[in-house]
Amino acid sequence: MSFTEAVLSVFSKYAVFSGRAGRPEFWWFALFNVIASLVLAVLDKFLFGYEILGAIYGLAVLLPGLGVAVRRLHDIGRSGWWLLVGIIPLVGWIVLLVWYLSRGTPGSNEYGAPA
Repeated sequence: MSFTEAVLSVFSKYAVFSGRAGRPEFWWFALFNVIASLVLAVLDKFLFGYEILGAIYGLAVLLPGLGVAVRRLHDIGRSGWWLLVGIIPLVGWIVLLVWYLSRGTPGSNEYGAPA
C-alpha cells in the first residue's frame, strides 16, 4: 500500500470502527499526520501567532485517527477498547506502540479478512 492509498483509505473510512487495518495503512497515516501538523504549525506561527489551523485539523482527523487505530488493533486480534490502555502514562503508550508494530493475525479473525 502506498502513502497516497493509505491516506485515502483512512479518509474514505472516516468513522468506520469495524474491519482491519494493516501496518502500512496505519503508519502511512501517522506519517501524514506528523507532516500535516508540522506544516500547519509553521503556517499558524506566521499567519496568526497562535494555533488555529492545527486545532481545526486535529478535530478533523480525530475520528479517522481513532478509526484506523481501532482497525489496527482488530488486525492483531484485539478489541478496540484496548485503545484505553493509552490512558496509562508511558506504560500504556509503550504497550500500544508494540501492538501497532506487531504483525497482524494471518487469515481471517473475528474482525474480518486480512487488510
